[in-house]
Amino acid sequence: MIERIPFGRTGHMSSRVIFGAAALGGMRQERADQILELLLQHGINHIDTAASYGDSELRLAPWLATRRSDFFVASKTGERAASGARAQLEQTLERLGIDQLDLIQMHNLVDEQEWRTAMSAGGALEALAAARDEGLVRFIGVTGHGTQVAAMHQRSLNEFEFDSVLCPYNFTMMQQPEYARDFNALVRRCEEREVAVQTIKSVARRRWSDDDSDKRFSWYMPITDAGALERAVAFVLSRPGLFLNSTSDATVLPRILEAAQGTNAAPAEASLLADVADLGMQPLFVRGVSDTI
Repeated sequence: MIERIPFGRTGHMSSRVIFGAAALGGMRQERADQILELLLQHGINHIDTAASYGDSELRLAPWLATRRSDFFVASKTGERAASGARAQLEQTLERLGIDQLDLIQMHNLVDEQEWRTAMSAGGALEALAAARDEGLVRFIGVTGHGTQVAAMHQRSLNEFEFDSVLCPYNFTMMQQPEYARDFNALVRRCEEREVAVQTIKSVARRRWSDDDSDKRFSWYMPITDAGALERAVAFVLSRPGLFLNSTSDATVLPRILEAAQGTNAAPAEASLLADVADLGMQPLFVRGVSDTI
């Protein structure tokens, strides 16, 4: 079974692999049920979805009707104003068929103007804090993409006691000194405050190119080589306290779950550099070049 550790200060012991339910967005219920059975087999007890993930919430609903207590359920809102965030939260609860979310997250809060709107009076945070007071959610987090996200999360933590953060973390991203500096500073801050740190893009190989003929189940090309994928997973899980949110490409999920049950010893840097060279791996986000999805 996959290791479980405290999810920040929430009191929940979460599996270190968190199921990224974006993978369910375009699935039929039968296929989604097979995926959810796989999660139980590996001891996954934490699910991360979002209002923007297609039919993901609807695919989860039949399971939560009978297994709500088995999972810590997180979702996200991309709305920045209080009214929109409240409406989207209520829609999420209805679609999931539950009365309370464990975690609601402000989704991809990186843009300066959006950040100011969401964090100000009449903004999304105000609505989510009120929903927490009402018992509709238990905890509040913040997520993001790009190379500015770790620094922006630090700003967010200065303004509010968020319970979790989420941002990219993999070997190629951490080869960029500015991002590595910001990410490491964020982790130190979160350790001090007992804020859960979730990571995404663990098995990202590179962005798709026009010449790629592979089927696309995610906006980026995942690592599929068995050895490289195992090392990519170990790169994340060998760092104490980090959570790995699985990719939206469900075809890769079984291999991620298998890899996560290993010793997760830190891979040799030489092996990771060889994977980069052999697979043509590139960071998904480069400051000033490709900082958005």
